[in-house]
Amino acid sequence: MTPEPVSSQKTKICPTCGTRLSENAVRCLVCGTELGGGTTSSSRPEPRVIKKAERAIQASRIPEITLSLPIAFGILVLVLAIGAGAVYGALNASNAIITPTLVLTQTETPTPSATPTETLLPSPIPTATLLPPIDYTVVLGDTCGGIANLFGVSVQSIIVQNNLSATCNNLVIGQVLKVPHATPTLAPFPTSTPAAAQQTEDACEKVLVTVQQDQTLSSIALNYNVTMSSIKEFNSLSTDNVFVGQVIKIPLCERAPDPNKPTPTATIPPPYPAPNLLLPGDGAAFTLANDVVTLQWASIGTLRPGEAYQVTIEDITQNEGRRITEYVTDTKFIVPTSFRPGDSVAHVIRWWISPVRQAGTDDQGQPIWASAGSTSEKRVFSWAGVASP
Repeated sequence: MTPEPVSSQKTKICPTCGTRLSENAVRCLVCGTELGGGTTSSSRPEPRVIKKAERAIQASRIPEITLSLPIAFGILVLVLAIGAGAVYGALNASNAIITPTLVLTQTETPTPSATPTETLLPSPIPTATLLPPIDYTVVLGDTCGGIANLFGVSVQSIIVQNNLSATCNNLVIGQVLKVPHATPTLAPFPTSTPAAAQQTEDACEKVLVTVQQDQTLSSIALNYNVTMSSIKEFNSLSTDNVFVGQVIKIPLCERAPDPNKPTPTATIPPPYPAPNLLLPGDGAAFTLANDVVTLQWASIGTLRPGEAYQVTIEDITQNEGRRITEYVTDTKFIVPTSFRPGDSVAHVIRWWISPVRQAGTDDQGQPIWASAGSTSEKRVFSWAGVASP
């Protein structure tokens, strides 16, 4: 191994970084440390040419700027503000930023709404749940009717379920039939139970009476042996006044007992129907040849003691005002000759029939009659009295 030859040039070592430099180096080329004259390996004076060469190879130092932390932070904020302003200006120039405009909207005064009423939902009605059919194996002697009776279903349902013939005579022993379940009968929907007062009123037997002419509340009450207060209570009447044509309810359950008998009296029959008028026909004309005019009507049934027909006849020609009222138990009545007109003008006569019942007697012993049913229709006929001059 040949030893490395020793250079004849004199050198020195940088005390900072240890770099080997030339003997005449004034500054370290690596770390920039200033070097003194130092000790050299020769006392020979340095030629000036070498010093010029040293100055030529020295590099210029980069300027160093030293800033404190607050100043550096302030510069950063300034740069960011300048950048943000530049971006805003660019966007505003391209109409990319829309400035919101404040629009005032008139608010209507709220209207108070009605409090919602609670609505009661109807109770659900139970429905039947369909069950799968039952498998039944046909045995000897089975018929569709017997199987239907066994399961409580119709023969038609078995035929439809199994696609059998209409006569159902093609059953085979061992055949499995689909038998539908019997349709369950749903229980009736429960109804509300009326109050005790309503039940009492419903249990009371009542009849409806139409108020006729010349009838009063007292006569109706006397006719049915019911107190006026009971009639007023059942009809919500505040006074004793009733009007012709008014329909009122008579509570038969409120009848007073007969003082002459220890037991309650028999039930008074309901009001009779209106009599059906027969003769004369409506609008018939009678002349001088007719001295007698007979009124006839159909019977309403067997009259009881104290019952009769009230016959009302009135002359309505030129407000004549003549009127007669008679009570008979027969179904015909002959108009008295005295009611025949006495002039040459044909008078219009109106008549009708009403079933009545005796309700008592007056001070002179005359019977007091009260209505016992409905009044018939009203008919008219004309009757001429004497010959014209």
